[in-house]
Amino acid sequence: MSTEIQEAKGPTLVILAAGIGSRYGGLKQLDTFSPQGDTIIDFSIYDAIQAGFKKVVFIIRENLLAEFKEVFEPKLRGKAAVDYVFQELDRVPDEYVDPNRTKPWGTGHALLLAKDVVKENFAIINADDFYGRQSFITMANALNKESSDSYNFKMVAFQLKNTVSDHGYVSRGECKVSKSGYLEEVTERTHIEKSGEGILVKTEEGLLEPIDPNTFVSMNFWGFTPKCFEFGWELFYNFLERSSGNIKAEFLFLP
Repeated sequence: MSTEIQEAKGPTLVILAAGIGSRYGGLKQLDTFSPQGDTIIDFSIYDAIQAGFKKVVFIIRENLLAEFKEVFEPKLRGKAAVDYVFQELDRVPDEYVDPNRTKPWGTGHALLLAKDVVKENFAIINADDFYGRQSFITMANALNKESSDSYNFKMVAFQLKNTVSDHGYVSRGECKVSKSGYLEEVTERTHIEKSGEGILVKTEEGLLEPIDPNTFVSMNFWGFTPKCFEFGWELFYNFLERSSGNIKAEFLFLP
């Protein structure tokens, strides 16, 4: 559903904005916090355009379309192409639709739904995280150098100490990185908090243990070529088969 016909001559920015935000208690994607009425998304889009991104794709729930158009299209007109993808609970094969499910199928599912509107190299980010200008410059440069036929994907990693909050715990993906800079593994940590003892992570046993503040973590700033769509759907269908009946299971980003 493109609202502005404009050829993308640079990478595309895909923004994950269909999440519900259960702990937050509201639609934080459109909440403003500056006197000018800026959202976190506004800062990401501005930095992305300055870094050379030429198109923005919002992944949202369909009932939010009017609000997103009203908020963002006037700001993007003439600056970047805009498109929308709807992540709904029924965007799976009929046999896996579960009326008891209330939350989206996860970030990996959202990415795959963008297949029909993303034909170039692209980055994908959370709507409610602040990444900083340099992150977008680094990603844009990397995507511009990569062939669209490549299977070399990207991720901007951050040091944990720069991503924790003074107000409660956060979830982060702990990254294992090889000496040559390749991502080898991401372990989801759902509870990381600051304390007088430093930074603590909750183990599977429910215990809080220290974690190195310089640990590299993912904040869902990934870079892909269109090749990810070739094998992604098969992985998703395998996930659905394994997770049948689990209404909380989420298909996260592609391995």
